[in-house]
Amino acid sequence: MLRLPEFTLTRPESLDAALALLKEHGDAALPIAGGTDLVPNMKHGLFEPKMVVSLADVPELHGVEETADGGLRIGAMTTLASLAVHESVQRYPVLAQAASLIAGPQLREVGTLGGNVMLDTRCQWYNQTYFWRKALGYCLKKDGTECHVVKGGKKCVAAASNDTAPALMSLGAVLELAGPEGAREVTIDEFYVADGIVNRDVRQGELLVAVRIPAPAAGHRSAYGKLRTRGSIDFPLLGVACSFDLDAAGVIANADLVVTALQARPTRARKAIALLEGADTSGEGFEAVIAAVAAAARKQCHPLPNIPGDHEYRREMVPVYVTRTLRAALDEGGPVHHI
Repeated sequence: MLRLPEFTLTRPESLDAALALLKEHGDAALPIAGGTDLVPNMKHGLFEPKMVVSLADVPELHGVEETADGGLRIGAMTTLASLAVHESVQRYPVLAQAASLIAGPQLREVGTLGGNVMLDTRCQWYNQTYFWRKALGYCLKKDGTECHVVKGGKKCVAAASNDTAPALMSLGAVLELAGPEGAREVTIDEFYVADGIVNRDVRQGELLVAVRIPAPAAGHRSAYGKLRTRGSIDFPLLGVACSFDLDAAGVIANADLVVTALQARPTRARKAIALLEGADTSGEGFEAVIAAVAAAARKQCHPLPNIPGDHEYRREMVPVYVTRTLRAALDEGGPVHHI
């Protein structure tokens, strides 16, 4: 049986109180939202905080509200289950779908948007029990000096596995953070960095407070496709977020295509996006555009053997899921047909 290490649990009732606890205890303290990822990681000995600061009773982190410009402000403690069905979030199918495909129904009732945005990178050599990792000699991300994914590699390549991250990137989201040095805002694109050890630009004692999304255009279309071993529970083997605006004539503008679970941060498929921009969806040649977009995305994406699942298979599924997700977005956010 895997046991949790000993720790003190605190339940502050304000954002200031939570930040004060994190500042006072420094590296010995960790915040907990839903705990669906942190608790298993603590059982595996990946994190051993002396104090766990629950964010459940912090009112500033709760709530979904429309902003003055017609966009949304979503509190970090909003559960994934409520996010997936919230009426205002339905205007952004890519985000609602991404939230609905995380883990299973029970975990979505507890897991939060903030927890998913802040999710630690994952690797099949890292997310193991302490005894397993010790027998292997550990790895770059935790306690060791060797990367088992890239032999001789000096940079951790654990993969970003948070489904909401590519969705929010495709929507141009902004993160509101608060810490000992005060409040700050950062675009979600700037927030993620290409470092598997810590792929988030988060400072000591800082908390994610809310996520802001700009208002969707009248012709907004978007969808999220997720490849995983089982139809629930599993982290993505590949995630594809697609969004664009469609004018009255059926021409695509403001296109975006972001893939995840391949590298330490979600990746924007820029050449594929360039092919989408200005494409006429009503013309006979649009099928060729879809094929070219899918091929361009495959050419850019090079999965590594960093998570379970054959990496060559995952690469071959890139054009499949890009095609399916693009078609679902054209169908006004209809479901992506998964394998």
